Amino acid sequence: MTLRWLLAALHLLALGMGLGGIWARSRALAAPLDATGLKRVFAADNWWGIAALLWIVTGLARLLSSLEKGRAYYFHNYFFHAKMTIFLVIFLLELWPMITLIKWRGIARHGGMPDTSRARTFSRISALQAALLVVMVLAATAMARGLGEFPGAP
Repeated sequence: MTLRWLLAALHLLALGMGLGGIWARSRALAAPLDATGLKRVFAADNWWGIAALLWIVTGLARLLSSLEKGRAYYFHNYFFHAKMTIFLVIFLLELWPMITLIKWRGIARHGGMPDTSRARTFSRISALQAALLVVMVLAATAMARGLGEFPGAP
């Protein structure tokens, strides 16, 4: 019971961290990017990354263990499929900014200033990811309340 509660709590805490992190990253990428601005981008990106790690670890633990409703419940639910599709879209949108920000960190670590000409594009991608995250929460809460079961689901 305690592990079930802890996993659920961490999964939900990741929402606050992730939504705050991705929104802050969007705002920081839209601002002027001097050395201080880059530090803000990297700090926000760190929170986004920590949240993603928490979501994946706790989500898989909840899905694959016997602590929650069981795989059949999830796999036979439209909202679970919607949630996972949205997660995949968020992840795919993240690839370009993630790879670029890793490069920017390396350049900044060695005292250089990266080419930040794509920052506005990454800001828009981050804002879109924040909006998709809200939609993902709507799907998750519908699923958690038993909505969206496939007809004839176990």
